[in-house]
Amino acid sequence: MKQRLYVLLLMIIGSLPGAAQPLPGKPTLLDGYVQEGLANNLTLKQEGYELRRVAESLTQAKALFYPRVAFNPTYSLAAGGRRLEFPVGDLLNPAYATLNKLTGQDRFPTNIPNVNQLLAPNDFHDTKFTLQYAVYNTDVQYNYLIQKQLLSAQEARKRVVENEIRYGIQTAYYQYLQTLEGLRIYDNARSTLRELTRLNEKLVANNVATKEIVSQARYELSKVDQQVAVAEKNRESARAYFNFLLNRDLAAPIQIDSTLALVKAPSAENGLPDMQQAAVRNRQEVSQLTYSLAAAQTAVKLNEANALIPNLYVGGNAGFQGFGYTFRNQAYAVAQLGLQWDLFRGYEKRSKIQQAKIQTGLLQTRLAELERQIQLQVLQAFYDLDAANESLVATQSGVANAEQTFRIIDSKYRNGQALLIEFLRVQNDRLTAQLQQSLAREDVLVKRAALDRVVAVP
Repeated sequence: MKQRLYVLLLMIIGSLPGAAQPLPGKPTLLDGYVQEGLANNLTLKQEGYELRRVAESLTQAKALFYPRVAFNPTYSLAAGGRRLEFPVGDLLNPAYATLNKLTGQDRFPTNIPNVNQLLAPNDFHDTKFTLQYAVYNTDVQYNYLIQKQLLSAQEARKRVVENEIRYGIQTAYYQYLQTLEGLRIYDNARSTLRELTRLNEKLVANNVATKEIVSQARYELSKVDQQVAVAEKNRESARAYFNFLLNRDLAAPIQIDSTLALVKAPSAENGLPDMQQAAVRNRQEVSQLTYSLAAAQTAVKLNEANALIPNLYVGGNAGFQGFGYTFRNQAYAVAQLGLQWDLFRGYEKRSKIQQAKIQTGLLQTRLAELERQIQLQVLQAFYDLDAANESLVATQSGVANAEQTFRIIDSKYRNGQALLIEFLRVQNDRLTAQLQQSLAREDVLVKRAALDRVVAVP
């Protein structure tokens, strides 16, 4: 493929004198605006809160590795309800009396009362400390890994939003500069038409021409005035949108970066494949999906472990229990060692394993599709920039030719060798060529920013 020569210098305000080239590695004014936008943008702040929320989920998952100690006092008052009635006195007292007669001694009690006790304990307390600790629990182990991977995915998502905001700020800034360039072009055209009007007035005053040339010049001037009004409206709209992205006052002034310039684009033969590979490596959408895929794979392991491995835990209670808050002869302690193993749950675990594997397959397919989409996006953005550069070269030639033609016709008109309609035609051609060049300049800047966006240039 034929090597193309790309435009090295492109400035929306390139017509201003003294425009300097940016120093290598030195941040530009636009870089400062981008950093301000990343710091203040409300959408990015929302992503920051979401990231903090996911981080707290990870903290909660980590907390499950530690033992849990709780203080659980209870006190019960009861009245009425079911009772436990057992005639233990009626059964034992006669028997014990007979035994006492046979032995001649009062060794056995004969006044045992019958049992008549409320099942709901009255004036009863259970004041205890409870300890629980999972010696081995697959849910705890794998849930922590899943939350950690989801946190990494959320961090990648935040960087995706940063990349989009960076591109939005750059594009809005270029559009604002283009409106300033458009106003400058219209002002120059207005100055030319005002000078033409004065010249025609002199020609009419000297009886060299008739009055219609003055009316025609004033009409052309009024059309440019109308275009200036529209351009000023576009400038204010562009300013407001740029400030909106930076979360500033919509009418805040915007400084002009006189060092803004394009860099040379790489050739299609060796630049495009490298950028496609770099994009796949750099794009945070890939990282986000990769971490999500890792979380899904961990979920498969979690469900497989739940189906095969039991959970082991230890625990215990220590405190006081009895009627009345006396704490005398009421102390007790209980230690526990537990094992939980679901042997059969109607094939629920098998279904969960299959469900997790299906999710993994889905994410793998999405990841492959995303990589292909990124390569296509880079290719399209690369050739869009290529076409924009070539279009700019064409408009530069058009402006040069229009300027040369205008100078010739202007000289002829002043010397009475050209008609007013010829002058106005070449003036409009020059205005159109300048506006096309301005739009082409902005288009190249936007296309370059779009290429940086899809390649994820830091």
